[in-house]
Amino acid sequence: MPATRTIYLAIFIACISLLGFGLYLEHVKGIEPCPLCILQRIAYLSIALIALIAAIHGPGLLMNRIYSGLMILAALCGAGVAIRQVWLQHLPPDQVPECGPGLEYMLDSFPFAEALKLVLTGSGECAEVLWTFLGISIPEWSLVCFIFLIVVSIILILGKTRSS
Repeated sequence: MPATRTIYLAIFIACISLLGFGLYLEHVKGIEPCPLCILQRIAYLSIALIALIAAIHGPGLLMNRIYSGLMILAALCGAGVAIRQVWLQHLPPDQVPECGPGLEYMLDSFPFAEALKLVLTGSGECAEVLWTFLGISIPEWSLVCFIFLIVVSIILILGKTRSS
């Protein structure tokens, strides 16, 4: 089995690559991220930072479990948001909620808990499918990636890995 540092570095690179692709879609292709997409980006960034710290640290068994557990927690949050967005995308057109204000406006105008509730409720722009690859939308691919990250993290917890 590869060393844990190598696995954590690979997770970091994967998450940064996913974030980079999201920025490419936003700034080159002109696809604006909805509030749920931004929350998924935050989850990827959290996983990337945890993985980078773990790669630099070269954890022993206990810290490996802590880092992996934190990554699982962040990936579960991201997967939950992705599931919500996939559900919104598969609603019949007459049941899609109205488009709402942007994330920045909600955070500026409402208390954090209320803004988070509004974001997780989703809105019309979260239900739009603006890009697909192999017939799979962005949040569906994101869900696949979060599940993969959860599986790798579980393997890190259960496996006997080397720190170097």
